[in-house]
Amino acid sequence: MSRQPPPNPAMDVLLRTLDLKRVEKSLFRGESPQVGWQRVFGGQVIAQALVAATRTVGADRFVHSLHAYFVLPGDPSVPIVYDVETIRDGGTFATRRVVAVQHGKPIFFMTASFQVDEPGFEHQTAMPDVPPPESLPDEAEMRATLLAKAPEPIRAYWERPRPIELRPLSFDRYLSGRRQAPRQDVWMRTTGPVPEDRGLRAAVLAYLSDMTLLDTALAAHGTSIFDRSLQIASLDHAMWFHRPAPLDDWLLYSQDSPCTSGGRGLTRGGIFSRSGTLVASVAQEGLIRKKAKG
Repeated sequence: MSRQPPPNPAMDVLLRTLDLKRVEKSLFRGESPQVGWQRVFGGQVIAQALVAATRTVGADRFVHSLHAYFVLPGDPSVPIVYDVETIRDGGTFATRRVVAVQHGKPIFFMTASFQVDEPGFEHQTAMPDVPPPESLPDEAEMRATLLAKAPEPIRAYWERPRPIELRPLSFDRYLSGRRQAPRQDVWMRTTGPVPEDRGLRAAVLAYLSDMTLLDTALAAHGTSIFDRSLQIASLDHAMWFHRPAPLDDWLLYSQDSPCTSGGRGLTRGGIFSRSGTLVASVAQEGLIRKKAKG
């Protein structure tokens, strides 16, 4: 069932973070929240780049896909400049290329394609049959039970105020150290209201699409992103937007990892509305390697 969540400071911070300042016609500047992170969250850079690109296309065109590469870690202490290049404006489609720059160097680039809404064939894969989010521990219950004996890095991550609430169907992968099947399902929802702006809602969906993905690849090896002996980073990110994002209720992020090799892990995901509608599809490859011993 849909709901209108009450205002939440963490969600307000995200919305301010996505409200880029226009410097010139195709040049934008974005800030990062100062929450103690050593590098900018990749989902933030994707979302900000998408906002920048969206502001340069007609109001009747909506993003249907994006393809991005992370080149360098983002520095949260300084602004990120987004330079948008118009590649094409056609009768139905528009294409934009965005380069994110810090300290005079590109840290990220993305190509996004926008389309005027039109009718056509429709089909989709079925949403997995999983327990509803209400049957899973909420954040307070996780703190009281699952996180009580968890290592400090895991507690710090899951207890941090965030704009997106996560309810994984299984928390065991973070605590057991056992090799598990490289797939997982995570219920996600915004922790505060999001304006009825289709472009902004697509950006929020892009933001959350970068959450929990690489853990799916690591599950097959009995570890997680909290393993401090590993060097882990997103390398690229692709996303296809099938339908407008309903952000007034839970979304199911169903993920799998078909392969790890060469110090990299590939993950895929489908984002479904609670009613079972496939909203978006995601693919990401990440760096996964043992840190060099100094």
